[in-house]
Parts: sequence; C-alpha cells; structure tokens
Amino acid sequence: MTAETVEYIRYRIPEDRSAEFLSAYTRAAAQLAAAPQCVDYELARCEEDFEHYVLRITWTSTHDHTEGFRKSELFADFLAEIRAYVGDIEEMRHYKPTTVRGTGAAVPTLYAWAGGEEAFARLTSVFYEKVLRDDLLAPVFEGLAPEHASHVAMWLAEVFGGPATYSETQGGHGHMVAKHLGRGITETQRRRWVNLIQDAADEAGLPTDAEFRSAFLAYLEWGTRLAVYFSGPDAKPPAEQPVPAWGWGVAPPYRG
Repeated sequence: MTAETVEYIRYRIPEDRSAEFLSAYTRAAAQLAAAPQCVDYELARCEEDFEHYVLRITWTSTHDHTEGFRKSELFADFLAEIRAYVGDIEEMRHYKPTTVRGTGAAVPTLYAWAGGEEAFARLTSVFYEKVLRDDLLAPVFEGLAPEHASHVAMWLAEVFGGPATYSETQGGHGHMVAKHLGRGITETQRRRWVNLIQDAADEAGLPTDAEFRSAFLAYLEWGTRLAVYFSGPDAKPPAEQPVPAWGWGVAPPYRG
C-alpha cells in the first residue's frame, strides 16, 4: 500500500503579478524535478477566476517532504524563487488519496482498446497452446489445469482496466503471486514466456499500435520479473494486495 501524499498549495495572485509568478515557478520547478522525494507536480490556473492557482505536488510521503525535501539544499533554492508569493497562499495542506479514483470514458482502457473479454480469451488460448509445445516452458506448466488459461485471461483483463472478475472469484495480487512461490523460474524461462505471449498477441489479433504494445509489454516485463523474484528460494508470501491497474504509459510507483 502506497504511503504517498498529495500536497495542495492554493494561491491568489493579482493579475498584474501573474506573469512574474509563473516565471518564478518555472524556475522553482527545477528543484522539484531534482528532488528524490517528489513523484510529480502540476501548477493549474482557475478558468473562472484567473487570480486563483493550485499547485499539486505528490510526495513519496509526508515525512519525506517535511523531513527530507524541506531540510535539503533543494528546498532553499526552491524557496528563494517563490518566497515573494508565500503571503499569497490561501491553503497549504497534505492529503492522502482514497480508493475513490479511476479514469473517464474520454480515454479508453487498454482492455477496451485490445478488444475486451473475447480478445483476452483468444490471447490466452493461443498462448497456452504455444507454452505446452515449448521445450523450455512445457515442464513448468506440466499438469496445467483446464481453467488456467481462462483465469489468466480474467487476470490480464482486470489488470488492463476490465471487470474485476479475477478479484471477485480468485483473489487479489497476492493470490496470483503466491502461485509462483517455490517454482524456481529462471530468467531464460521468463524471457521465453514474454516472447511467446507477444507472438500469441499477434496471432490473436490484438492491436499492434506502438502505444498499446508498449504498455502491454511494460506490464509483461514488470509482472514476470515479480514472478521470478517470488519463485526464488528466499521469497516470502506477499501481503494481500489489489490487482494492479495498468494504463497507457503508467506503472506502479517506483519502489527501489
């Protein structure tokens, strides 16, 4: 579960100072971009009242912000740029994200773009036919349950923005990861798995545009590398977590 916090700083800047204010924050943003505690930031201007601005900064945690960034040399340089506008702040608080979040229909999910439930069913059907004929992977999947392909189809569908069928019928991320415990998956096997499912995506007719395939492959790389880790001798069962939600060019927060 992420410890990230979102800081909102609301300003009221008179129109005759707005150009200088934006210029100051353009310079100050370099310090935010360089801060290891900063995930992202955005300065927005109100359309109904041009004097109102909101700066949104996502920090790795409130503690990292207050005890890390604010006590660093970067903060001194940041403050030097925007000090003249501190008196114009109307609110400055930290907020924790809630579970109420999502995306609107303006941007299709990867699930919808791929072709929905039928596309992922075709994908896993073609894929596991390949797996069972592959000399490197067939031993790993020996005794494959008949429903395995459909379960993986549900999993991928949910990851890419489809219905939460896997969570409702099988479990969350921890449940999927736990299936790899003790299996001793090798890097060579992982790469073969990734290559075969990409070939299966071609044969199953999934979209071939660069945007979709790059997001699709990004998840495959992320997920299979976790599988290798959790299949190792020192891995411990993970805590129960929700199924990851993958979008266009989006990945879970970096945790080194």
